Amino acid sequence: MEAMFTVNNLWVLIATALVFIMHLGFATLEAGFVQRKNVVNILFKNSMIISIGLLTYYFIGYNLMYPGEGYEGGFIGAFGPMDWAAGATADYAAAAEAGATYTGYTDFIFQAMFAATCATIVSGAVAERIKLVPFLIFATLFVAISYPITGMWKWGGGWLDAMGFYDFAGSTLVHAAGGFAALAAIILLGSRRGKYRPDGSVSAIPGHSMPLAAIGVFLLWFGWFGFNGGSVLSADPNGVSLVFVTTSLAAAAGGVAAFFMGYIMFKTYDLSMVLNGILGGLVGITAGADLMSGGESILIGLIAGIIIPLSIVFFDKTLRLDDPVGATSVHGMCGIWGTLAVGIFGASAGIDQLITQLIGTLAVGIFSFATSFAIFSALKAIMGIRVDEEEEIRGLDLGEHDMHAYTLAKEDGVFQLTDSGSSVVR
Repeated sequence: MEAMFTVNNLWVLIATALVFIMHLGFATLEAGFVQRKNVVNILFKNSMIISIGLLTYYFIGYNLMYPGEGYEGGFIGAFGPMDWAAGATADYAAAAEAGATYTGYTDFIFQAMFAATCATIVSGAVAERIKLVPFLIFATLFVAISYPITGMWKWGGGWLDAMGFYDFAGSTLVHAAGGFAALAAIILLGSRRGKYRPDGSVSAIPGHSMPLAAIGVFLLWFGWFGFNGGSVLSADPNGVSLVFVTTSLAAAAGGVAAFFMGYIMFKTYDLSMVLNGILGGLVGITAGADLMSGGESILIGLIAGIIIPLSIVFFDKTLRLDDPVGATSVHGMCGIWGTLAVGIFGASAGIDQLITQLIGTLAVGIFSFATSFAIFSALKAIMGIRVDEEEEIRGLDLGEHDMHAYTLAKEDGVFQLTDSGSSVVR
């Protein structure tokens, strides 16, 4: 008993470390997808999100999301910091006999990584034009209050759990929640300068480093083994290995589908679409990774990969909403698809389950959107959320941080980037 408890606890802690690596993946991906003049800013935000997320989740979020007995079927948990004493498990045999597979400390740190991940989704969508301080205030409130409330609805035994809603590792509770928060932000924030021409056409603003973006996606795929594999919440051999397989098959299928769909739509081999297709497949499988067969996982990933270019074009050209990294499509749209897929494929498929899945994903999406819209609206009214035009042109690295991401050399009075020679400051 004690040995198995130790093994289970160790696996969830290893999975926690893998989820932590996802923050490096998000930082690298977002850095690659922004212009070089905004790289420091995006890295700064990602560094602060994990720091803020851990602290706010400890003081407020964890109990709000996991209030324990007496809150079953409810809407909101309990305010207050994590109960430090409740984390200790002195009698491992007794704990294992009672059904526990890990300590309270392990539970907290694993769930805290998820909480910070949700806010990271927003940072890429609002890149290159949002003020730093208002964004950090939003991230604090979102991780401390909004995310734990909707998370409690299912994972904390709330009303969606009582209804039978299923979300294994967070297609809706993490990804769609973050995607709809991002949607609210970009509506209020507006597009980047120069994104849309006066005649209505779209001007592409390419990221500065596709190698960084690709590294970020592979780091995220690697971390997803912990994100989904750790959500088994034990070291069960069959359960963990099944989730590894379904997760990878969906990611691969998402990349392949985005490759073909991107070529059909744009007549080019678009790396950014393939990268987002991989992520879309990962998001799509997350709700039902433990319920699907290999073939069903591939179908889920293929559909997610098709959704990616269609959704990106819809947001970008039809709605004219500027999302530099495609977060609303990858996490919002594919999060919804993955959640609905639980009612279409796998062990729980059925019309009743599909309706429950639809109710759950809409409820979480609407709440996250409304909460984020309210927070950003208040910040916009009180202190403004967008940098001024001059700062946006110069770049947020100089405007907000007074530094560059890359080494500069001075030649004839002109500062130039040493890796390309392109002048950035005169």
